Amino acid sequence: MSTQHEERWRPLYEAGRPIVYLLWHEVLLPLLWHHRGQGVVIVVSENRDGQYLSDFARVLGYRSIRGSSSKGAARALLGAVRELQAGCSVAFTPDGPRGPRRELKPGVVAAARRGGAVIVPVNAQADRAWRLDSWDRFLIPKPGARVTVTYGRPFEVSPRDDGLAVGLAEAGVRLAEIAEAGG
Repeated sequence: MSTQHEERWRPLYEAGRPIVYLLWHEVLLPLLWHHRGQGVVIVVSENRDGQYLSDFARVLGYRSIRGSSSKGAARALLGAVRELQAGCSVAFTPDGPRGPRRELKPGVVAAARRGGAVIVPVNAQADRAWRLDSWDRFLIPKPGARVTVTYGRPFEVSPRDDGLAVGLAEAGVRLAEIAEAGG
């Protein structure tokens, strides 16, 4: 596994800043592996698939907050804000748990704003992978594949009245930058 722009998030992590990792649902698997053992809290849906993911992630050293935009949203948002305020980092897939694919939902930006966190977009690509025939085209790297993890430019959400709208637009732009850059 290789990385691009590690300098964009590593100093924040080492300084103990709370980080919101922003990633598309489809690249969840390689990013879970890459950030294992770092104490990141993940937001996971309350459905059966979410339970499987939560169980798998726990083995890799993650804690989880249950809830999603479709069920338990307020509880998930509140839990994420509490974790961020306590200095933990939280990972969100703003297009999960059911899509539409690569469509941002505002919860991630609201949590970062209320929790005082820096948002770090992150993406993964594999030179050889299976893609599931699912709403998100879930990525599963093939054995021996070269996986590249790319970090986008970090940003904070303004407390101004337009902060959420501006932050949501910025999140979309920064995720697109790292997806288009081939990483």
